[in-house]
Amino acid sequence: MLAARTYTIAADVNVRSGPGSSYSKVGRLRAGSQVAIACQKPGETVTGPTGTSKLWDRIGSGRYVSDTYVRTGSNGYVAPRC
Repeated sequence: MLAARTYTIAADVNVRSGPGSSYSKVGRLRAGSQVAIACQKPGETVTGPTGTSKLWDRIGSGRYVSDTYVRTGSNGYVAPRC
């Protein structure tokens, strides 16, 4: 099995329990942190440092960040859909 690809967080960002800012905050990541994306799903549209997107990245069980805060090099899916 291949090791999970890691991506860099573009700016400080809250980690949410689901794909939107209305979900509870479950943590915070600092700019420059590395995360592995388990899967991605659509949710609330967010404008962040890398643009505007409705994609949210699951980085752990019940842990989501807006894809606009993750430097994936793409404005589309880079991981399986959740």
